[in-house]
Amino acid sequence: MKGDQGLCVKLCGTLKDHQPRLSSTVAPPDEITINYRHGLPLITLTLPSRKERCQFVVKPMLSTVGSFLQDLRDEDKGVKSTAVLTADGSEIPASTLMGILLMNDFKLVINKITYDVRCPKKEKLSCEHTAEMENVKSLVHRLFTALHSEEFQKRRERRLLEKIDQLTGRLQPLEQMKARIEARSEAKTSGLLWAGLALLSAQAGAMAWLTWWVYSWDIMEPVTYFITFANSMVFFAYFIVTRQDYTYSAVKRRQFLHFFHKKSKQQQFDVAQYNQLKEELAKANESLGQVRHSLCLRMREELKEKN
Repeated sequence: MKGDQGLCVKLCGTLKDHQPRLSSTVAPPDEITINYRHGLPLITLTLPSRKERCQFVVKPMLSTVGSFLQDLRDEDKGVKSTAVLTADGSEIPASTLMGILLMNDFKLVINKITYDVRCPKKEKLSCEHTAEMENVKSLVHRLFTALHSEEFQKRRERRLLEKIDQLTGRLQPLEQMKARIEARSEAKTSGLLWAGLALLSAQAGAMAWLTWWVYSWDIMEPVTYFITFANSMVFFAYFIVTRQDYTYSAVKRRQFLHFFHKKSKQQQFDVAQYNQLKEELAKANESLGQVRHSLCLRMREELKEKN
């Protein structure tokens, strides 16, 4: 750019002309100027409470309207309200880049006082200079993306590690309580299975005793038939109630869960909270693995470029 380009910002009215909720009739004592120095806008204005001239350097491709207004409020605590409006009075979002804002006329509101800003057009550059500037912008953009992407990944890795440590700390007492409950439930389930085996052994012994020592097979045969039929009815009733086949592994698992939930209620072990923490920990570990994989890929690419 040849020389510095400036624009003059003068008071044109109050925000009452554009938004009914803000109004004022006080005129500002000084004007606001914006000069382009080394390609960057330099905004100079008088702080309302300190009555001092202050300069703000704006990065058009990085700074936003919200960040500029926040810098203004941070510099002067006397600035209570700020806003940026379009020429027709519509409010401009805070996420708008300053480079886009300075392309058209707009209105700046400081402490309910409205300033009409007329942005001058920049001088047209030559084709060679324009191509060179585009290349520089592209290079800066790629460098910014690479540096901030790696920094973002590292920050995310630190946050995930902190989250994993926090979840692990909350899960540790629950894991200990769960291990004690599981051990007791397993012992009860095993005891129940052994009791079932003892009952079947006693039944077989009783049938043998009645068959060979008390009665004969002709008398005990119908008895054994009805006992077998009764067992079949019990198995069928189990299927109707549980909707599961009667297998020893399924019966053992069901009985174990029954004892486990019963003990959990007695010892106030929150199964839902435990499952939720386990899911969050699994998701955090998965995200951490993805972040570390991305960092490893980036390191490999850097090594290849160096070689």
